[in-house]
Amino acid sequence: MLKAARLSLLAVLPFMFTSPAAFAQSITALPGTHTVTSPYGFDALATRLEKAIEANKMGLVAQASASRGAAARGVKIPGNLVLMVFRNDYAVRMLAASVPAGVEAPLRIYVTEDADGKARVTWRAPSAVFAPYGGAELAAMARELDPIFEKIVRDAAGI
Repeated sequence: MLKAARLSLLAVLPFMFTSPAAFAQSITALPGTHTVTSPYGFDALATRLEKAIEANKMGLVAQASASRGAAARGVKIPGNLVLMVFRNDYAVRMLAASVPAGVEAPLRIYVTEDADGKARVTWRAPSAVFAPYGGAELAAMARELDPIFEKIVRDAAGI
């Protein structure tokens, strides 16, 4: 038992002396992660994304923003917004294929503001999000969603 504890401590020791920012930057993105820099500012891009979600016949299920929450407390941080996107017909198909995959819905589109005022959009391809759950039906549904999410981002980012 003591030997296992020592080995565990040795495994985390290098990270104890690494700043959280440096550690976070050293983590590689998950498979299927895409990031696009937009010529638009944060607020304009957020509005364009909402319109592109609707134009591409998807639903904006919810959104969360650390920067808006901070602003409500009088604290200014760079823009940060998560848009949660899905549609009920896809939800029904997803659950028919895999109930455990339901934890992944709605899918997320993440908008962040750069220091220069431009904004970035980050999302994971639905095929990558649902891949760990296996199954041909779930994979087929996810592949249908891939180009929809790509189009939403490209329409909104103007690229």
